[in-house]
Amino acid sequence: MDLIIPILNSINYILVLILVAMGLVIIFGLMRVINMAHGEFFLIGAYTVVMADQIGLGFWIGLLLSPIVVGLFGMIIEYLFIRHLYRRFLDTILATWGLSIAIKQLVIIIFGPEGLMVRPPLPQSIHFAGLEYPAYRLFIMGVALVIIFITFYIFFRTDFGLGARSVIANRDMAAALGINTRRMYRTTFTFGSALAGLAGAVMAPLMSCDPQMGLGFFIPAFLSILVGGAGTLGGILVGGAVVGGSDSFISFLFSPVTAQIVVFSLAIVLIRFRPQGLIGTKRRG
Repeated sequence: MDLIIPILNSINYILVLILVAMGLVIIFGLMRVINMAHGEFFLIGAYTVVMADQIGLGFWIGLLLSPIVVGLFGMIIEYLFIRHLYRRFLDTILATWGLSIAIKQLVIIIFGPEGLMVRPPLPQSIHFAGLEYPAYRLFIMGVALVIIFITFYIFFRTDFGLGARSVIANRDMAAALGINTRRMYRTTFTFGSALAGLAGAVMAPLMSCDPQMGLGFFIPAFLSILVGGAGTLGGILVGGAVVGGSDSFISFLFSPVTAQIVVFSLAIVLIRFRPQGLIGTKRRG
């Protein structure tokens, strides 16, 4: 019984981590762009909720606005910067890294360097089997599961998903077959950005919203991609479970610092022997 709450907390963290990593892997898998500002998109989502709460709109309006705001921001960034850097791997890393620094500094200028809090929208707890668990954490699990299902449905059951997977498999062949890769890139970057914004929004009431909060999710999300496989959405489920589960349980048993050391060591070992990830495949074309 004592392990039920840590298990639920671990599932909560894993699902949010998958949301963040899913947006990152969609962008990387399709566009071969490592968005170093992805954690800051998470940050913008959280601060959208903070701003909505401060001006009286409330959490729920902020939650609805966050993926829209971050998605539109991602679309603008893709149009102004990223589209000029396709097939220039190192340049995209440098450009998005610079963007991440600029976003954090802008947040500091507007909101200050100290952490801000958002009031939990569901303060009550759910009682079951003699245990008490926050209702809002259960809400996060539900939202994450629905978004993960919708994302997989889009990419595996729609024409857009078929086109996206064709570009991932072989972009030149997909373009030769008439797929508008330019529009596919723009839509994908927008969608991946919106996922990060939504993840930041749902996590805002559970953590201190500060300019560095995005880094705490970007690093484990990136590790999840490497562990699971960079070219597949399914790999994110495995990678997120391995990285998020290991981090949560080792933090519970020992300390967060020990957890980070173990998770990084585990990731290095897995990448050494499975560079394509646990269920990933080597990229062709």
